[in-house]
Formats: sequence, structure tokens, C-alpha cells
Amino acid sequence: MKIVVTGAAGFIGSHLCERLLEDTENEVIGIDDFIGPTPSYLKNNNMNLLTKNRRFTLFKQDLSDTNLEKLLKDVDVIYHLAAIPGVRSSWGKDFEPYVKNNISTTQMLLEACKNKKLKKFIYASTSSVYGEKSGQVSENMIPSPLSPYGATKLTGEHLCHIYKESYGIPITILRYFTVYGPRQRPDMAFHRFIKQIMKDEPITIFGDGKQTRDFTYIKDCVEGTYSVLNTNDVIGEVINIGGKERASVLDIISLLEEITNKKVKTHFFPSLKGEPKHTWADISKAKKLLNYEPTTTLKQGLMNEYQYFSNIYKGGTS
Repeated sequence: MKIVVTGAAGFIGSHLCERLLEDTENEVIGIDDFIGPTPSYLKNNNMNLLTKNRRFTLFKQDLSDTNLEKLLKDVDVIYHLAAIPGVRSSWGKDFEPYVKNNISTTQMLLEACKNKKLKKFIYASTSSVYGEKSGQVSENMIPSPLSPYGATKLTGEHLCHIYKESYGIPITILRYFTVYGPRQRPDMAFHRFIKQIMKDEPITIFGDGKQTRDFTYIKDCVEGTYSVLNTNDVIGEVINIGGKERASVLDIISLLEEITNKKVKTHFFPSLKGEPKHTWADISKAKKLLNYEPTTTLKQGLMNEYQYFSNIYKGGTS
């Protein structure tokens, strides 16, 4: 199959491209503008394996400035991961890039797809669309985002549904719950914690540290995402992709102390707007439709992430 992955140089996108290329029948076209919180040198590092594969092509350009007719010629499947991520930076004057990249560009891509004979259009969304919920969160709960970022991703979901109903684009929406692991973005907590530990700096915690998340290891997330490719009965569906374990931020600090054999100092700051106190994914739908079963323990996943960034930052951090 011929597959386009937007946001291909990012954390999830780069892992997904590698997984897609494990099938020798697949040709993958990646596109990434190298913007957002991940610096270019880390995105280039994400591309190391991919650029050596003859069945992979990378376009370093803004999706909204791309000749989409040419990009999508004879394409079978689109994975739309490109977006400006992050809750904390989506407020105030920083909101404009979110509108452009998460809403307008999504609409442009859908518009370009409306006369294509696609097999699948998979849209990467986020648990941030749910807002604050009690207990396990299922896909039929009414979304109520707490941040401008969450609102833009929910708008993208609505656009997908509109284009499916109006033009028959074969949409599937995946809502990711706090993905972590090697290549994680530097603005995300685990990456930030690991870097602070390596530099012998106090770990920065927003809130009391008792907030919990449903942490999803990158390999599990990508396996669930990949499985949409060859699965029937997922068109029009919204599906949670969650992890094997939930934990609090303080639990994570304890695990990192165990993994690094270091006693870390912590600095607490006020809670940030836009972030729920708890997240917990009901993944029963993913299990049923995608045969999804996360397997990586939180400790093992953290060990993998720590080892990865230890190698990336060896000889000094930046």
C-alpha cells in the first residue's frame, strides 16, 4: 500500500513509519515541517533509520503549502498526525499556530481527499478532548476540553466526521492517552524529568504531584495505530488508545529514582490551567475492534526511555 504519514518526523510519527515499513508491501511518504516543541536535531535523529529505507520518502515542508494533489496521487491510506501539540502553550497569543496547524490544515487535507478513493483516513486525536471526567473514560462520553489545544483537536474530529458524512471519506479517529517512551517530546513530563535528573537539577512538578495519568508506551500506541490499517469495521469509529498502567506523578518520580539510582529533589509549582487532575482510558473498544492489548509495564517503558535519552544526551545536554 501507498501510505502518507503527516508529522512523520515527530515522536509518534517516526515510530509509526518504521512500523509500517516492516511490511515490505508498503511504501511510506512522510511529511513534516520540523516545527513545534521538538528541536530539529532531535527530529533529524528520529529519521535516522527511515532515511535509509528505499520505500520511505520524506518531504520537509509545511502541509498547508504543499501540492496536495501531487502528494496524494495514488495514495491508499493517510495517517494524519501533524499538529501543534501541548496544553500549556496553547493559550493567549500562542493560539494562532494551533488554529493554523490543527484546524485549517486538517480541513485543507480533508478537502483534498474528498474525491480520492482512500481505503482509510486515520486522524490522531487526544484524550485532552475529554476534559475532566470521573473514572474510566469511554468514547461515548461527551467531550469537554479544558484547553485551547484540546478544543482544536476536537474541532479536527468534527471536521473529519463532516467530511465522512458529506463525501464518504473513510475516517477513523484515535484518541491517545499520554504517550511516552524513546523520542518523547522535550516538553512532555518524562523527557523533562529525565533531563533534569541527568543534569542533577531539581524536578519541576506542577500541582501536588498526585495527579494521575493513563500512560501509554510508544510501542503499544503504535501497534494499536498500525492495526487500523488492516482492520475492518473501524470506519467512522472513535477509539481510545490507552496504556497498561495508571500512576501519579509522584509514583513516576519514585520509579525514576529506582531506575537511575539517584535521590532527586523536587520543586513544586502551582497547577497549570487546562490539565485534568486524572485520566483513565476505557480501552475495551480498542480491544474489540483492533485486538489491542498494551503489554509494556510502566517501569520497563521508563527504563527504555531513560536509556534512550542517556545515549542522546551523553557528553552533555542541551
